[in-house]
Amino acid sequence: MFARALPSILTIGNLFLGIVAMILSVQGEWRYGAIMVIIGMLLDGLDGRVARMLNAQSEFGKELDSLSDIISFGVAPALIMYTSILHTYGIAGWLITAIFPICGAIRLARFNVHPGIPGYFIGLPITAAGGVLATMSLYSDMVSSSLFMVIGMLFLAFLMVSQIKYPNFKKAGIPKSAYWIGPLLIIILGWIAVQYPDAFPKVIFIPLALYAFYGVKRSVTRRRQEGEETVEELKPR
Repeated sequence: MFARALPSILTIGNLFLGIVAMILSVQGEWRYGAIMVIIGMLLDGLDGRVARMLNAQSEFGKELDSLSDIISFGVAPALIMYTSILHTYGIAGWLITAIFPICGAIRLARFNVHPGIPGYFIGLPITAAGGVLATMSLYSDMVSSSLFMVIGMLFLAFLMVSQIKYPNFKKAGIPKSAYWIGPLLIIILGWIAVQYPDAFPKVIFIPLALYAFYGVKRSVTRRRQEGEETVEELKPR
């Protein structure tokens, strides 16, 4: 019984961390809120794999996962950005803050109806987008204008609802004997986050941002190649 409930427990853990992230951001501790989002990403990566390993997949788990994701990677990162930067924009800040979770909800609803093609996501996954946004907020004191952060936030929202393909690593096979590494990794990363609350999330930002831009670069390259092929076909022979 516990084994079949374990994936949902991990999902609820992710949801709990998202709620904690929002509470921390409201209290002005949005840097620690970003850490909660990162740890939630690890739990989100584990729940599906554990469900497949235990053959405990269910429609209930799928819906619970989506509802948790919109909180942990949609609302929480947007609120972190609001408390760190967007609160100075007045009503415009409200609207910009709302756009991100709205696009995230659209992205999740589309995925639940049309999962995409094997091995790829269509649109940037909300988990990655939320991780980038939460950690990007930590760089706010390093940019000359907050406008760059706003543009980055809106661009991430666009990527979620776009048709750009991103590699799907969630279904990558992991030996059952290696699943104990997941909880251990969460504990280790949690300890590192406590010891280095400022540096840790900034480091995590780099691979997440590279993943987001990888899909864009790959899409541009593919369109360019298709355009060149079309030109070659239209040339007189």
